Amino acid sequence: GNGELTAMSPSAPLNEDLMQALVGKHPELITDDDGDLLLIRREQPIADSSEANGRWSLDHLFVTKTGVPVLVELKRAVDTRLRREVVGQMLDYAANATAYWQAGRIAEAFSKTTAAAGKDPDEVLAAFIEDKDPADFWAQVDANFTAGRVKLVFVADTIPSELARIVEFLNDQMRADVRA
Repeated sequence: GNGELTAMSPSAPLNEDLMQALVGKHPELITDDDGDLLLIRREQPIADSSEANGRWSLDHLFVTKTGVPVLVELKRAVDTRLRREVVGQMLDYAANATAYWQAGRIAEAFSKTTAAAGKDPDEVLAAFIEDKDPADFWAQVDANFTAGRVKLVFVADTIPSELARIVEFLNDQMRADVRA
């Protein structure tokens, strides 16, 4: 405001909860060619059977404007699970979510999340999808999930080279888009 600049230096996040809050509030931090992301829910439950409600909890679930579900798992670089365990964790989430999520569950989670934030879900969705039909959009999200067309995103303050190599390998081998 007064024309002055404040020098900033990079620093590690204080904790994973703060990282999650930042990504939830500013999803542009993790976007690439997909453009804007719509937050469906933070701490999205993932079931491990068709009868279960949720065994695990995904850090964030977003969708792209083209209806591709984006599964996000965050870890701090100081967390030793960042290298191998987080990959197995994400694959558990993706495999079970695509197998057991029922049609309409993502739209329902979005409505609850948005309403809990004091916003109108219909207005938020309309601003995000612009001239698309909401029913068609949610049908595309469900179809993408069922077909395994998802994006898996690993977020950390520093991506170790071992994780970067695993992500490259998975991207070459899988239908899903995998990023770090």
